[in-house]
Amino acid sequence: MPMCRGLTEEKEADEEAQKICDAMKPLAEQRAERNFEVFIAQSYKTQLVAGTNYFIKVHVGGSSYLHLRVWKKLPCYGGEAVVTGVEDHHDKDPIQPF
Repeated sequence: MPMCRGLTEEKEADEEAQKICDAMKPLAEQRAERNFEVFIAQSYKTQLVAGTNYFIKVHVGGSSYLHLRVWKKLPCYGGEAVVTGVEDHHDKDPIQPF
């Protein structure tokens, strides 16, 4: 069971992580000020807060990766997701909170 405010272990991306990436791609492109032809979730960690923070490693082409932070509100508050951070990274960079 995840601890509130603690990060889970890194997991291989699943359908849920990819769905979040698909929905958040336009917002990530806006924050990064560039477009991505490839936007594939590779792995992720979660953090329980007043909702859930998703820290997702996203392959964006070649050896380039983004770390995407998405906050998903609790269902009682609508359950919407918003991009709260984007950082450039490489394939070997571990997922860290930012």
